[in-house]
Amino acid sequence: MKLIWCHSAVEFVDPVRPKARTKETPGMSHQPVTYAIGDIHGERTRLEDLHAKIFDHHRETFPQRELKLVHLGDYIDRGPDSAGVIALLMELEERTDIEVVNLRGNHEQMMLDAYGEEARDFRMHWLTNGGDATLESYIRRGDEDPPPSHLRWVRDLPTLHLDNDRKIAFVHAGVDPKTFPHSGEQIHMWTRSNRFFDPGRWDVGELKGWQVVHGHTPTKDSRPLVAGSPPRRFNLDTGAVYGGLLTAGIFAPEAETVDFIYS
Repeated sequence: MKLIWCHSAVEFVDPVRPKARTKETPGMSHQPVTYAIGDIHGERTRLEDLHAKIFDHHRETFPQRELKLVHLGDYIDRGPDSAGVIALLMELEERTDIEVVNLRGNHEQMMLDAYGEEARDFRMHWLTNGGDATLESYIRRGDEDPPPSHLRWVRDLPTLHLDNDRKIAFVHAGVDPKTFPHSGEQIHMWTRSNRFFDPGRWDVGELKGWQVVHGHTPTKDSRPLVAGSPPRRFNLDTGAVYGGLLTAGIFAPEAETVDFIYS
């Protein structure tokens, strides 16, 4: 996939009405169009709004293509309806008309640890990092704690999704350029290493030629951060729970740019 710069920065799609960059034409590849969504943190209403914009954009722009949704993790904590976000994502996985990939972030891992064998050691750590809001969202639904079905679902989430055909890696926090694709779950969920943040240091080992799409580290201006020349690293955590935007990146085969949709 070729990407280009626009006026020394990545081009942004209007947040209300996404712009169609690549119209479907005869003979195009029928690889799916992937929409990757950054950190949600309990913002269910905004996630539903973003999904609606994505589905409208896809019907208008890529009517013959399959649609893939990749959620990059951190569905819970801090925001108003973490329980509702998990329920929504579980429902999406039941759909047969789209492909849905849900990744585990560090906040999901903190919740798992809080209900694991050593819960006493981890519960306060989770609650003081936004878990209190998650627990309140379950209490409002009539549950004292996250139900076993939700905990099982979170436990089974992968931490890395690879599009090997297009050489795009989707992950919550990042990867280790030296050990990719075997960086390990802790790095996938937690890393903020300079070695990962600088794509100029990626062209070693198996990461050479890959792009990485991630969240975890909020951008400073509520806009996605694109790093590298040509672009290699896409940070889609635009701080939705801190008053920023909830962002989806559009990764379409044959597109000359990566565009974005916002809620």
